[in-house]
Amino acid sequence: MERTVTIVPEDGLHARPAAKFVTTANEFDAEITVATEENGPVNAGSMISVTTLDARQGDEVNLVAEGEDAESALDALEDVLTTPEGES
Repeated sequence: MERTVTIVPEDGLHARPAAKFVTTANEFDAEITVATEENGPVNAGSMISVTTLDARQGDEVNLVAEGEDAESALDALEDVLTTPEGES
């Protein structure tokens, strides 16, 4: 299962939004990767890997999830990426 999402938080996938993204990814049994046009794919459950993507506000990322709860994982990660920082 695959989904493309535009990053809304001002910090992109750095700092708090990245931590929330990784924490959310690790709540699911699905194998999840994230990639930008220039970088990836990387393990969505790894803080170091996610921050190396250098994904910024307005960038599109490609999420791929495989497993029993893949759709739920993509829904939750899309919510993290499309919610402005401070609104949770």
